[in-house]
Formats: sequence, structure tokens, C-alpha cells
Amino acid sequence: MAKPPTTVTPTTATATTATSRTAAAPDIDAFTRPYWEAAAQGNLLLRRCLTCAKAHHYPREFCPSCWSEDVGWEPASGRATLYTWSVVRRNDLPPFGERVPYVAAVVDLAEGPRMMTEVVDCEEADLRIGMELEVVFREGEAEGYAVPVFRGARGGG
Repeated sequence: MAKPPTTVTPTTATATTATSRTAAAPDIDAFTRPYWEAAAQGNLLLRRCLTCAKAHHYPREFCPSCWSEDVGWEPASGRATLYTWSVVRRNDLPPFGERVPYVAAVVDLAEGPRMMTEVVDCEEADLRIGMELEVVFREGEAEGYAVPVFRGARGGG
């Protein structure tokens, strides 16, 4: 049985890192570096178009709605609702094989974009479409980065 990650309660748009399981190393380049640096500090960032005002995720250098290149980073609230999920019981690819079972999910961020992620600290029987979630962060296998994952919201807002 896989060990659940250690998570902490986020504050507004931030959370500190989870430590008991690690995440696979992301491909970090000059463009995505601000996203990964913010995540390592417990902050989730989004991109927002300065032309049409729509937020988007995953980070891109242009707006997927109007194609403007006038986009910038902004902090996200860390709140989301569960759109869909699947319990993964078998995965032969490292490092995921050590984690089964885990909950692969798509969440609707409070700011509008949809995000692929993982739901942690929640029993399968408690998962519900539309349930409120909050971001927590899983430390990376190498120091200096963390991956945003979500858990059931801990009340209060």
C-alpha cells in the first residue's frame, strides 16, 4: 500500500511542500522557471492574458483563447473543484509504480482553467464531482522544485 504524502494547510494562495513522496523531475526551461520556482515556495501560478483577461493553465507564451502574446504570471488562489478522476492501480513507469494506487484527476481552478493533477489525502469513496479542493505541494526528487497536487478543502474558505 502506498504511503500518503504529508500535506499542510495552504494560506490564501500558498502552501508549503509535501514531503513523504517525491515527484518526477519536470522539464524546467527559462520560460517555465518562474512557475517551478513559485511552486518550490508553495505558490501556484497561472498565466493570464492581458488582452482578453482569460487565465490559462498549463503555462504558455501565448493566450490559447485570443492568441495574444501579451500574457503574464499571476498567483492562483489554490482553490479548485474536482471535475473528474480515475484511480490508477497499475503503472509501470517510474516513479509512478511505487505510488499505486493514486488518484489522477482533472480539477477546475477557481480562476477558470482546468488542470491535470493528483488528489491526495482522500479516500476513494469520498471523491465526488464538484468537491472543493485546495492545493498542496509534493517535493521533487531533486531539491529545488515541488509539484502542485490537491486535497479536500479544509473548511474556512
